[in-house]
Amino acid sequence: MLSETVFRSEDLPTADRFDRWRDLIGRTHATLELRSDHQADFRASQRVLDLGAVSVWPTHFQPVCFRRTPRLIRQSDPEGLHLSLPLSGALRTVRGEEEAVHRPGSLCVVDTSRPVDVYGGDDARPHTGIGLEVPKAMLALPRNKVDRAARLSLSAQDGFGALLAQLLTQLAHGTGSYQPSDGPRLGAVVIDLLTGLFAHVAEAGNALGPETRRRTLVLRIRAYVHSRLHDPRLTPRDIAAAHHISVSYLHRLFQDEQETVAAWIRHQRLERARRDLADPALRATPVHAVAARWGFPRAADFTRAFRTAYGMSPSEYRANASPRTDA
Repeated sequence: MLSETVFRSEDLPTADRFDRWRDLIGRTHATLELRSDHQADFRASQRVLDLGAVSVWPTHFQPVCFRRTPRLIRQSDPEGLHLSLPLSGALRTVRGEEEAVHRPGSLCVVDTSRPVDVYGGDDARPHTGIGLEVPKAMLALPRNKVDRAARLSLSAQDGFGALLAQLLTQLAHGTGSYQPSDGPRLGAVVIDLLTGLFAHVAEAGNALGPETRRRTLVLRIRAYVHSRLHDPRLTPRDIAAAHHISVSYLHRLFQDEQETVAAWIRHQRLERARRDLADPALRATPVHAVAARWGFPRAADFTRAFRTAYGMSPSEYRANASPRTDA
């Protein structure tokens, strides 16, 4: 099997667990500040697989915040990239004003040369994932392409991302079929896949400026909402999760729009319902059925919102919109 180092918090006295795990993270990745509400009785497990210049580490830990600060970067920088493949629980990254949420099916990238806060775990639930450490110098790409790709939300469900995720997951499940000498060979495969992934995303439109990317994301969000207006459970949290961003960043994206996210969703639903109420072909459809069709399961809520928006009840609007016939 491959050479690996195993850490289990239950093997240590309670008082030593958090500090020992922080030291291990520092040796595996880079020096970090760690905070956790569970520090007094921290629980974590981790295996570090040696793939030559590359290391892979399946891990499971209670919610924690990792901070890579400018001071720590000045003190020491291994010039590396860390990729995380979440398997359960979320990772939230904060880089200045930019926030992103990474859930299973995505890859989170952290550059040791850039300040970042990473929040692992979701509320009280632990995080399970697979980490990957790669020296930036090993990637056969211009540094600007590496920097560009490292700031993106990368999919682990198709293309190079899916291939890389499949390999990492296989290694996490067990390495009994490999010899220690296979480690560098597997490391070379990992580097090739990561290089292919970064090259692909860097060439797939990420020469766009920040404002263009922001507008493109807003358009994608609008299209996503339009396709799900019928679902009364659609919330800003669901929208943010589907686009791998935080709820707070979603709200910031809509600051330049004329409505909040929730108000815009409600307006879109009301407009679709108003259109149906004015449609002669749907005149026999009960008002409550029109309301339910556009995400208003409670008729009273729909009537109140419709009256506030258009100054009359849905039934009054339908009556006024229906063509008159002379007796």
